Amino acid sequence: MHRPICITGGKLVLEESVLEDGAVVLMEGRIAYAGPADLVPPAIAPPGGEAVPFSEWERYDAQGAWVFPGFVDVHIHGGGGADTMDGTVEALRRIASLHAAHGTTCVLATTTTESQERIVAAARAVREAMALSKEDGWHGASIAGMHLEGPYINPKRAGAQNPAYIRPASVAELEEVMAILEEGFRLVTLAPEMEGAKEAIEFLRRAGVAVSMGHTDATFEQAKAGFDAGITHVTHTYNAMRPLHHRDPGVVGAAFLSGPEVRCEVIADGVHVHAKAIEALWRAKGTDGICLVTDAIAAAGMPEGEYELGRLQVTVKGRECRLADGTLAGSVLTMDQAVGFMVREVGVPVHEAAQMAALNPAREAGLDARKGSLRVGKDADVAVLDADFRTVATWVGGRRVFGDPA
Repeated sequence: MHRPICITGGKLVLEESVLEDGAVVLMEGRIAYAGPADLVPPAIAPPGGEAVPFSEWERYDAQGAWVFPGFVDVHIHGGGGADTMDGTVEALRRIASLHAAHGTTCVLATTTTESQERIVAAARAVREAMALSKEDGWHGASIAGMHLEGPYINPKRAGAQNPAYIRPASVAELEEVMAILEEGFRLVTLAPEMEGAKEAIEFLRRAGVAVSMGHTDATFEQAKAGFDAGITHVTHTYNAMRPLHHRDPGVVGAAFLSGPEVRCEVIADGVHVHAKAIEALWRAKGTDGICLVTDAIAAAGMPEGEYELGRLQVTVKGRECRLADGTLAGSVLTMDQAVGFMVREVGVPVHEAAQMAALNPAREAGLDARKGSLRVGKDADVAVLDADFRTVATWVGGRRVFGDPA
């Protein structure tokens, strides 16, 4: 049995508020206590075990920093020089390690538009990494499954997805991926107006896989029909979709007017979407309706230079990742930076930014019973961020995966 860990001296970011001078206790991979520091119990017992007195706990002093629930990123291609489409566990390990250093404790490894052969290879690597990421030797975010972004998208809104591999939606291909990943097949991005999309949506909803609308040129009516058919997610809202126009509301207009069951991703890096456009989305959808994502590529955490995304060359300069024609191609954003942007530039309260970065994406991925907040009984996934929203320590399942002992 690992010793309980007590994180004190920080501002605890709870679901509905921030608790000054809070404490959170991690035990046997779960959150055993979260509340006022002066009410921490003198001893805690794991289920079916003997109580461990406070004197035997490991302690961590957050020194006034923010104590967040670990972030959940449902749209993340890569980082640390590695990409999901590398199709190896080692690539996923590098991605998980890089993003854990920025407060992310759970990810859906995200594909790009590719051949079925390469998608299947990526799915097999994800399946293996899902198991390995639960073990003590894994020093990074847990791999909760896969987000299939493309290849069933609209070439008119391909963005940085490789048009050579765009094709009609195929239930047979989806069944092949499902057979490999089972419950790890969690999210699919497609264009609802394209051939085969209706049948694919029906199959995925029956299988319990969340469906997202993205890389789409759908009209307002087509987008609304997609929501009515069971789409509950919008991929990187505003980007790679028919925009809002006063005579043609498009996908963005449909997203603004969608019901509470629909959540909209947003890349909060100040490059993909203007802060005021994010504020407009927030006012339209509310805190419950937004999921922060990074859409990070292999270049995240790496020097400027040339990288690859979906067999396309990407030039990274500063915070921008672009194809040769200037098209944005993912990001080098990390989730702690996204949270900081939402608080400083958009004006979102800290606990609501935490919901957008943790609880909402956990809900979309079907993981909210275990992840997304500092509620007792949930997985011991915690991120400590300083006043500038830079991560200083991260725990995944109660294991320290980033940061020096305090």
